[in-house]
Amino acid sequence: MSNGGREAAGGPAGGPLEAFLADELDLAFRRRLIWLFGALDLAPGLRLLDVGCGPGVHLRALAAAAPGVAAVGLDLGAERLAAARAAGTSSPVIRGDAALLPFPDASFDRVLMSEVLEHLPDDRAALAEVRRVLAPGGVAAFSVPHEDYPFLWDPVNRLVTGLGGRPIRSGPLVGIWTGHQRLYRPDALAAVVRAAGFEVEAVVEATHACIPFAHLLLYGVGRGLVEKGLLPEGLRRRIGRGAAPATPRASRSRFDPVAPLKALLEAVDRRNERASGRRPRTFVNVLLKARRPA
Repeated sequence: MSNGGREAAGGPAGGPLEAFLADELDLAFRRRLIWLFGALDLAPGLRLLDVGCGPGVHLRALAAAAPGVAAVGLDLGAERLAAARAAGTSSPVIRGDAALLPFPDASFDRVLMSEVLEHLPDDRAALAEVRRVLAPGGVAAFSVPHEDYPFLWDPVNRLVTGLGGRPIRSGPLVGIWTGHQRLYRPDALAAVVRAAGFEVEAVVEATHACIPFAHLLLYGVGRGLVEKGLLPEGLRRRIGRGAAPATPRASRSRFDPVAPLKALLEAVDRRNERASGRRPRTFVNVLLKARRPA
C-alpha cells in the first residue's frame, strides 16, 4: 500500500478520458478523476455504482472512457439528478441515501465515491453500506478534501480557522468547507475505511500547487455565474461541466476568453509534476483505493 504519496498520475494517460477533460478548469478535479478511474481497474461488463453522482459528470466521463461499464448513479438531491438527466447522462440515476443504499448485497463490482464522505453526517454508516453492496473482491475508490489544504486554495478559511474561528461553510466567501461536516488526513480516512471492513490498497495526497483563491474563483464566483445564466452558453458549459459534443480545436473560434486563465492554471498545475527534494506538506485531496476482502 502506498500511504501519503506525493502525486500519482493514475488512470489512463491520453485517450477518451483526457479528451473528456480537455476543457476542465479545475485541475485538482482533473487529477483526482484520472487517479480514481485508474484505481477502479475498469473493464467492460463491470457493474459500477457512483455514490453521490450529482449532475452526472463522473457518469458521462465513464461513458466516454469506459463505455462497456454498466454504471448507475445515486444522489439524494432531486435537483442534481434532474441536472444529470438534462445533461444527457446515459446511465440510470436514482434518488437515495448513501447511508441506506437501495440495492441488494453484492450488487456491484466497483463503487466510486468522490467528494461525498465529507458531506455526510455519518461517514461510517455510508462506508458500511458501500461494503455491503460491493461484491467480494470488488474495488471502491474514494476522494475527500484534505484537512491540511494549501493556504492559496482557500486563504479565507485558513486564516479564520487558524485564529480559532469556525470554518465558513456557506455564503460569498465559502471555500473548501462548502457544506462539509469534516475534512480528512490520509491516516484518518484509511482508518475509517478499514473499520468498515475494507482492505486499503493505496492512499495518495494530490495537488499542492494552485492559484490564489482557486476554490472561491472556480466554485464560488464561477459556479454562481453559471447558475444565474450570466455567461455565454459555450463558456457556461465549460465552467459548469455541462455535456456538449466535442468541438475540434481547429474549428473553435480563434478567440477563446478562457484560454488565458486555462494557460495560467496549467502552468501552475505543472508544478505538481516536478520532483523536488522537499515534499509539500499541504494538499487539496486525499485519494484512496480499497477492496472488499474476497
